[in-house]
Amino acid sequence: MEWSQVKVRCRHDDLDAVTAIMSMVDSGLMIEDYADVEENLMPVYGELIDEAILNADREVAYVSFFLPEVKDIADAVAFLRERFTAEGISFEITVEGVNDEDWTNAWRKYYRPMKIGKHLVVVPMWEEYRPGEGDVVIRMDPGMAFGTGTHETTRLSAAMLEKYIKPGDRVLDVGTGSGILSLFAAKLGCAYADAFDIDPVAVRVAGENALANETPNVTCAVSDLLSAVDPEKKYNLAMANIVADILIRMAPDIRAHLAEGAHLVCSGIIEERAEEVKAAMEKGGLFLVDEDSEADWKVLVFENR
Repeated sequence: MEWSQVKVRCRHDDLDAVTAIMSMVDSGLMIEDYADVEENLMPVYGELIDEAILNADREVAYVSFFLPEVKDIADAVAFLRERFTAEGISFEITVEGVNDEDWTNAWRKYYRPMKIGKHLVVVPMWEEYRPGEGDVVIRMDPGMAFGTGTHETTRLSAAMLEKYIKPGDRVLDVGTGSGILSLFAAKLGCAYADAFDIDPVAVRVAGENALANETPNVTCAVSDLLSAVDPEKKYNLAMANIVADILIRMAPDIRAHLAEGAHLVCSGIIEERAEEVKAAMEKGGLFLVDEDSEADWKVLVFENR
């Protein structure tokens, strides 16, 4: 079996945050941190220390994990990009010597048509697919944006979207990534979907996917969480597939954008943080009405009563 090394370069000050986010993808992390060489290594090993380590930049660190080719490396890389961007972390990602700029095309060999939820099907732009009875199909080229349908958080979110959306709903998608959830909302009959992301690359990709799927009722824009959302709009269904810390930060403000009886689908939550997110949303005036899990990931659905 072949393995791919996903390596992130970051500032030393961001190392704790980077390792926390990367551990959501894989727990076997390799960390290269030379900030304490003089303090901890020099007194013990002295001249035995390699010159490359002595000359390494103390202001940067590297964190890696290794994934087998059978895993969806594209979604892992896109997940990291979006989470780092949302947290304001400066980073560089390399995979098997393939740099960030080349990754858009290199990952495609890992991506195949897949069914998520009961009837939702994600098909790569370049693949042939014959829809089955009842299939709701979108065609995707996620590029550098998170959301191919293979990650547990995307599947959990899509299943809840399929369960709670009603024709004519006004939909808000916070942290849209590739636009996958908004596109499904459009195909399932929403009046419109407003899709936002802090990453301009993701917004561009989502817009291109909306155009390719002929869903003019999906609009995409850059926003730091809810900052660019029209305060006059009230949504029937909101989705936020982000991470626990960001969901908690959004909790006091999201209810103002929800209509009476609206549902909020929250995902990107590791099991250990679910109670924190639940407490924050309930403090913000929402009520937990549904939940599900896959692997170590959780989706929570709240209602605005």
